[in-house]
Amino acid sequence: MALRDRLPAPPPIRLRRRLPRYTVHRDLPVTMPDGVTLLADRYVPTGVRRPPPTILVRTPYGRRGPAAMLNGLPFVPFGFQLVVQSARGTFGSGGEFDPLGSERADGVATVEWLKRQPWFNGSFGTYGASYLGYSAWALAAEAGPELGAMALQITASSFRDAAYVGGSFALESTLTWTDLTHRQQTRLGMLTAPLTSRRRAVRAALSGRPLAELDVLTGGAPMRFYRDLLANHGPDPSEYWDRRDFSGTVGRVEAPVTLLGGWYDVFLPWEIRDYLALRSAGRRPYLTIGPWWHADARHGLVSFRESLAWFRAHLRGDPSGLRRHPVRLYVTGAREWRDYRDWPPPGTRQDRWHLHSGGGLGEDGPQDAPPSTYRFDPARPTPALGGPTLLGSSKPVDNRPLERRRDVLVFTSPALTEDLDVIGPVGADLFVRSDREHTDFIVRLCDVAPDGTSRNVCEGGLRLPSAADKPVGTAGVRRVAVDLWPTGHRFARGHRVRVHVASGAHPKVAPNPGTGEPLATAYRTVAARQEVFHDPDHPSAIILPIASRTPEATVPAPATDPELPA
Repeated sequence: MALRDRLPAPPPIRLRRRLPRYTVHRDLPVTMPDGVTLLADRYVPTGVRRPPPTILVRTPYGRRGPAAMLNGLPFVPFGFQLVVQSARGTFGSGGEFDPLGSERADGVATVEWLKRQPWFNGSFGTYGASYLGYSAWALAAEAGPELGAMALQITASSFRDAAYVGGSFALESTLTWTDLTHRQQTRLGMLTAPLTSRRRAVRAALSGRPLAELDVLTGGAPMRFYRDLLANHGPDPSEYWDRRDFSGTVGRVEAPVTLLGGWYDVFLPWEIRDYLALRSAGRRPYLTIGPWWHADARHGLVSFRESLAWFRAHLRGDPSGLRRHPVRLYVTGAREWRDYRDWPPPGTRQDRWHLHSGGGLGEDGPQDAPPSTYRFDPARPTPALGGPTLLGSSKPVDNRPLERRRDVLVFTSPALTEDLDVIGPVGADLFVRSDREHTDFIVRLCDVAPDGTSRNVCEGGLRLPSAADKPVGTAGVRRVAVDLWPTGHRFARGHRVRVHVASGAHPKVAPNPGTGEPLATAYRTVAARQEVFHDPDHPSAIILPIASRTPEATVPAPATDPELPA
């Protein structure tokens, strides 16, 4: 039985054998304040006497063919009109495509155009995944009361932190997406780019060439977005990101919002940040997180079901399809969906599992022992065998080959005597020392099965120096807080909890050259000697959110867990 079939659904939506017909008005011109014309298609269900609510989608990936299905066309037979607009510089729209840079101004202008149309009934919603969701956030705070609902998936209001994960550079995803958008408007580009861009990006990343050359190596020509991200890497505020970061406006959005994400999605931490911003502003958003990754096709039907119920409730006044509790999580390992009132789940406690000398891990206190050490060589960077990626599969994989490397520290608990449910934000509190001022620390949480298979659950990293690290004493030891991806996972009885500490996850993130030079111009690399302390004065630990055994509701899914086999 497929996972999407086990997800509790709203009241049945009966599809007729032949969907109701619709009419389409193509290439509607929408003039921007600077005179550039963007093109949109409008889909209208036939047989309606009054104009129905509108769903607005703004996309850089095309308006027609297979893209139309992903852009919301299935909503039209259920009594909604759909407006799909191509972003500036893409698929017939005028101007130059400046990724992330034009979505606020163009989006707000499009909303004002929409409100003036004779067929607009006074209410609209926004819908979309990934970039489409980002473009919806870009206009949301200035859309006015006519914005009645938002249904967004695997996205966030800002992609800045996803591009610079923990201060590092998300090399694989950034290079992949830049090549994808660079090629998509070429002949057959929409068919071939999704299949080849990641392969090209990984091949370039593994070439050993400087980062500044990888766009040409991947796409055959300089690619603006990639170079912009390299040039604007760093913790300092920049005008570039001021125009592209809408996380500060999320709390001003009054429209009801439902968010869907995946435990292995590249944008999950920042999607949850948007949820928390809405909660802090007194809103009641909905949140669904399943065992999906970014390009996982299985969340498509779930997205449609939940979005349709959301639009029916908030644009048509029919709340019968909404679930009772706003947060629904799939717990891997437990093979069940759970409903909660909020995120993190109420009743969750934060437990410290200490790293021990000799590779131990447990709830007992730190031991008086020398630090664990390893050497990281950016010329031969530690690889990442799994973890979130933009395209391709991010399904958990066996990390035992990685654990045999000398540049990875491994800490493992005894076998569990009872199930351990870890649901919520995961962090690491590390006491470290490096002989390099500039270096990275990567932390990964794994589930070790009785047969020894060690599958990644979640991970995160931090680039030093950082404003977040706290000096301890005078011996060069730094206390650093590493945020891992949130998770919802059961470590079953008989399994073991395992933690990796390393300094690379290549090509997911670019290796730190160790010299402090700007990313774009760093040609020289220097190896780093790393120490991780775990004595009573320096109690390094993984911080695990241990969930209560009493969620508001559970929905068993007895078939084999699709992400982490028992």
